[in-house]
Amino acid sequence: MSILDHLTLSVTDYARSRAFYEQALAPLGIVRIAEFGQACGFGADGKPEFWIGVGPSSFQTAAQARAITPMHLAFAAKNRAAVDAFHRAALGAGAKDFGAPGLREHYHPNYYAAFVLDPDGHDIEAVVHHETGV
Repeated sequence: MSILDHLTLSVTDYARSRAFYEQALAPLGIVRIAEFGQACGFGADGKPEFWIGVGPSSFQTAAQARAITPMHLAFAAKNRAAVDAFHRAALGAGAKDFGAPGLREHYHPNYYAAFVLDPDGHDIEAVVHHETGV
């Protein structure tokens, strides 16, 4: 069981970000599940766990919504091929490369990940931790 139920990321251009995440997350089996105005939730198995939206969100004040602070998010991949496919899909959707797929042994010997910057500069990662990555 995850310690998080869901996460919301503020974006500046909803349509652009929605299209980006739809394409970038598809190789990980993550799809858009719910949409409310200029916010939508992505997930697997029918549960939206990752949300994007143009602020302010219900938990934000107007002052908080003015500045978007880049964040780092890591999505779990089933295998190394999914990490590779995420990286290709994200670049195809307009991301900037922030670390090609590969082992990051300084984290641990089987840490296989890829990193991109989304349209707002958020650092988005796909990672698999098991040895074979298959």
